[in-house]
Amino acid sequence: MSDTPQYAFGSGVLFGRKTGVDYPTPVRFGALQECSIDISFTTKQLFGQYQYPLAVGRGTAKITGKAKFAQLNAQAFNDLFFNESGVTAGETITTVQEVQTPAACLITVTNNTTFAQDLGVIVQNTGQVLQRISTAPVVDGNYSCNETTGVYTFNIGQTDSMMISYNYTDAGNGSNIVIANALLGSAPQFLIVLTETFQTNKLTLQLNACMSSKLTLSSKLEDFWVQDFDFEAYADAANNIGKLSLEDL
Repeated sequence: MSDTPQYAFGSGVLFGRKTGVDYPTPVRFGALQECSIDISFTTKQLFGQYQYPLAVGRGTAKITGKAKFAQLNAQAFNDLFFNESGVTAGETITTVQEVQTPAACLITVTNNTTFAQDLGVIVQNTGQVLQRISTAPVVDGNYSCNETTGVYTFNIGQTDSMMISYNYTDAGNGSNIVIANALLGSAPQFLIVLTETFQTNKLTLQLNACMSSKLTLSSKLEDFWVQDFDFEAYADAANNIGKLSLEDL
């Protein structure tokens, strides 16, 4: 018990943990920028003949939260938002504007053995965007791509260096979340723990049952990506919402 006023400073630390499964792996919202928890009620006023109410009754409640964090975490995205069967090994990588020059009308890209998807061709010195066609080109300005072999074919007169963008896979690194079209009502349930320490005084808020409504991946020129994660809390199976712990004032 302390008579010293308690204050809070900084973004705090936020954890999430999927519920309803055995041995869930807790995840931390890394590089947390901010987190807000809004608790609101509806109210109803009783009026008589005067301007101000005689009584006010409090009705239904709502708890919503928003977290902004910068660290990308596949486990957090899957367990707390997408709710897929799991995170699998391997990743899809995008090569942007790999420069190569046709030899005998052909270019075989660097990562052709695990080629996945063509993302376009631009002539390096003119900026011309080439048009993809299904057969071997007979005029400049067109190209074809075999997405099985990662081989690009150009017209014999197209000898300029090309900037080629494409996707390829890497089975040995990274992680994948395959996002399926789930039935309505399907969503992961998780608990949230927000904690903060300032001048040895601790605050911990736990919300036992939460569901997320929005995940925003936000890019910005000359800045870090900061993700927005919105969620809402509700009663758990024991009809409890959570708990708020403070240093005793």
